[in-house]
Amino acid sequence: MRGAFIQTVSGRYLNVLDPQPDDIDIADIAHHLAHVCRFGGACRQYYSEAEHAMRMAQLLPPRLQLAGLLYGAAKAYAGEVVRADAQEALPLQHRLTAAVEARFGLHLSGDDRAELAMADARLLATERRDLMPPDNIEWPILTGVQPLPERIWPMTISQALAGFCSMYEQCRTWSSASAQIQVRPSARR
Repeated sequence: MRGAFIQTVSGRYLNVLDPQPDDIDIADIAHHLAHVCRFGGACRQYYSEAEHAMRMAQLLPPRLQLAGLLYGAAKAYAGEVVRADAQEALPLQHRLTAAVEARFGLHLSGDDRAELAMADARLLATERRDLMPPDNIEWPILTGVQPLPERIWPMTISQALAGFCSMYEQCRTWSSASAQIQVRPSARR
C-alpha cells in the first residue's frame, strides 16, 4: 500500500490523502467519533466528538440534521486538528469532508453551510462555557455568539456511540420520507 492509510475499527483501510466515498463507513465514523475527545482532550471532563455531532444535528432543521451529524466526520479519520483561526483551510480535512459528503449524498448550498457554521459556533460557545476551564480570554471566533441556555452534562463513550447511531437512523428515516414526499407529486402527472 502506498499513501497515508489508516485502519478503521471495522478493519477497512482508508487513504486519508485520497479518501474515496466507498471507503467511508457510518459505523467507523460513529465508533471513532465516540472515542475522540473534543478540544484535543482539554475539556474538564471527557466529551466526545460523537456527542458534539448529535447536539449539532439537534440544533438544525430536519433537512440539515444529517449534514449536522456528519459536519465533523473527518475527525473520525484524521482526529481533531486544533487550529488557531477558524478560517484556516486544511486540505486533509477538506478531502475527507468531500468524501463523506459524497458517500452520504449531501449536496449543501452556501446558505446550508452558513447555517451549519452558525449552529457549530453556538454549540462551541456552549461547550466553552460548560466544559473548558473558566477564564476571561475572548475567543474571536465567538464574538457576538450566544451560548445555548441549557447546560451540557457529557455522556459516556457508550452513550455517545449509541446516541450517534440512533440519530443517524432518525436522519435516514426522515430523508427517506422526505424523498418519497417529493417524488409522489411528480409521479401522479
